[in-house]
Amino acid sequence: MTSTIGRLPGRSMPLAPTDWAEAGFPVMDTVPETHGIHVEERLTDGTYVLLAELPGVDAEDIEIIITGGVLSLRAQRSVVTAEKQFVYGHYTPLPTGAKGDEAMAEYQHGVLTITMPVPETGPGTRVAPVRDL
Repeated sequence: MTSTIGRLPGRSMPLAPTDWAEAGFPVMDTVPETHGIHVEERLTDGTYVLLAELPGVDAEDIEIIITGGVLSLRAQRSVVTAEKQFVYGHYTPLPTGAKGDEAMAEYQHGVLTITMPVPETGPGTRVAPVRDL
């Protein structure tokens, strides 16, 4: 690149987009790698249920944040022999009207279960049927 900005003293030469693959994104070096969490969700009888598989994670290393109609789930697990830390994360929008302030969470045998009440759909709410063609 031979632009004027690239040639000014004290300015580093901007990388071409193809160079990012080799150089890496600088901001990514400071952010721990986040792995996805396998989750299953269901809504039955006015209750939203989220099941998350978190094998090998201690209950005190699980963080659940519910704000603005979004459930954020974060967990971390350390491997002592490899001195490595794994961070897991999942974000999911909650059903309309979900009562996040009444959410309950239980963790057993590597499976986290989060439940919260969701009022029945009110007037003006319509569930669209799906036709099999």
